[in-house]
Amino acid sequence: MMSPFEVLADYERRSLAHVAGLPEQLDAPGLWRGVGYRIGSRRLASGFDEVVEVLQLPQVTPVPGAQPWMLGVANIRGNLLPVVDLRQFLEGERTVLHEGQRVLVVRQPGGDVAVTIDELYGQRSFTEEQRIEPDGLAEGRYAHFVSRAYRLGDHPWGVFSLSLLARTPEFRQAAA
Repeated sequence: MMSPFEVLADYERRSLAHVAGLPEQLDAPGLWRGVGYRIGSRRLASGFDEVVEVLQLPQVTPVPGAQPWMLGVANIRGNLLPVVDLRQFLEGERTVLHEGQRVLVVRQPGGDVAVTIDELYGQRSFTEEQRIEPDGLAEGRYAHFVSRAYRLGDHPWGVFSLSLLARTPEFRQAAA
């Protein structure tokens, strides 16, 4: 039987075995870190400074006369936030909402906005050596928001500018 101290020491040892990088590597020069997610078939990441929080899809109240990609408004801790189907805004194809659906809360001038994502991957880190041309990740409406990309394993990841999205006039004028 292990003592409580030995149990904690063992737990710490096993936890540290799963750390992706040493602390000095996490803030290395040329390292970019953000929140990884999927919209349609694209894997994207946005900077931690652009994502206020990640939530499960709240209950949404539709807004009559709004753009089709504007799902409505939601009460999040006493604040009314617009909820936008990001895939429909970018691709014209509606997101299939599901149990466990996540939204990214994005800071924008005049108040936050929640945008739907298809899948959340969590924190992602990229180095300059992994940098690639955005090519297919920056096609169509994505071209305006994806200026760089990285390859991690078999997947290209586009860096998506949520702050640029929040400043786009069409996006800001969701209520037609």
